[in-house]
Amino acid sequence: MREVENLSHTKWECKYHVVFIPKCRRKALYDELRRHLGEVFRRLAQQKESRIEEGHLMPDHVHMMIAIPPKFAVCQVIGYIKGKSAIHLARVYGERKRNFVGQHFWARGYFVSTVGRDEAVIREYIRN
Repeated sequence: MREVENLSHTKWECKYHVVFIPKCRRKALYDELRRHLGEVFRRLAQQKESRIEEGHLMPDHVHMMIAIPPKFAVCQVIGYIKGKSAIHLARVYGERKRNFVGQHFWARGYFVSTVGRDEAVIREYIRN
C-alpha cells in the first residue's frame, strides 16, 4: 500500500528522483566526505519537513529519492540542501585541503523527475 502523508488540510504523496553533481564532476565524494554527507543531507531535508527515502553517493554525483510536501517547491528544498551542505563542507573540510572550492562545491542545477508508480524501479536504480 502506498504511504500517504498528512498536512492540516492535505493528504499527499510527492516523491522525486533528484541527481546533482559537484563542480567539474570532481571525484571529491569519496572517503570522509562520502560517509559524512548522507547524514548531513538527511538533517537538512528534515529541516524543510522533507524526507530522503533512498540515496546513493556515487564518485562524481548524488542520487536521491526525496519526499517533499506540496507546500514547498522542489527547487526550494534542493537549493537549500545544496547550499547548506556546501557551507557545512567548507567549514569542516575547507581548512584541511588545498584547492577545496568550499561554498561553491556543487555545480549549478540538478535533474529532477517525479517518481509516481515507478517507485520500486527507481529505488532499485538508486541502490545499484
